[in-house]
Amino acid sequence: MPAILCPRCGKLISSNAPECMFCGQRRPGLWGVTQTLRRWQVRLDFTKLIMGSCVVVYVLALLTDPSAIFRPSAMMNILAPSDRASFYFGMTGAIPVFGLGRWWTLITAIYLHGGLLHIFFNMMWVRQLGPVVEELYGPFRLFIIFTVAGVVGFLVSAYMGHAATLGASGAIFGLLAAAIVYGRQTGSSLFTRQFLQWAAILFVSGLVFPGIDNWAHAGGFVGGYASSYVLARDRGREGLGAWVGGAICLLATVTAFALQLRAVLGTRY
Repeated sequence: MPAILCPRCGKLISSNAPECMFCGQRRPGLWGVTQTLRRWQVRLDFTKLIMGSCVVVYVLALLTDPSAIFRPSAMMNILAPSDRASFYFGMTGAIPVFGLGRWWTLITAIYLHGGLLHIFFNMMWVRQLGPVVEELYGPFRLFIIFTVAGVVGFLVSAYMGHAATLGASGAIFGLLAAAIVYGRQTGSSLFTRQFLQWAAILFVSGLVFPGIDNWAHAGGFVGGYASSYVLARDRGREGLGAWVGGAICLLATVTAFALQLRAVLGTRY
């Protein structure tokens, strides 16, 4: 009988065991799926998946309306996809969500960016914070926090009347909040202070520079704090609940882009 490490407690158990004899985790081997993934050496790296998805969508948005590439623009708008291209790929805000009923843009807009510097700085933050949150919570919880924070951030922004918005910064504030939650719950004041300072600097920068969606930042922080607080109750390894939650977020993201594609094709034809 093949053996695996229980995803919650890390003890050696049978891959077909109905539950872990040490911690009680139900179906720790996911009916043999865990063993198969280990044999194939499959490991989901959500940080790279997020960054890769953002870059791919950004390039596709540029290619959808190439004329925007050569349009004169300010520094922050260098190589910015056109408004039409951003709308096609799922820009969110009060108009798409409440005006057109495209609720799924609350997810698609997380992966859209308004220019080269916009995506560069956001991806640097994802690259910095993603591995930290993954180490503290696990890869599936990381993706849950990222998705929930992004959606809550854009929902708050839309309710506050922001007509159109996009970008991963709300979700990034959620990752900052997750690190702060961990620091507070483990009593690490230095750890907490460091991430609080980063969050404060980013939020103040949003107040100084024009065109920044600060409501999405604030909402993303609240969404990230709430979701990570709930997920942090179980300090053990990720179990079935985290895997299912991460899979639901991944399926929701794919479905959101599919719905957006259908909506655009239906509008054009």
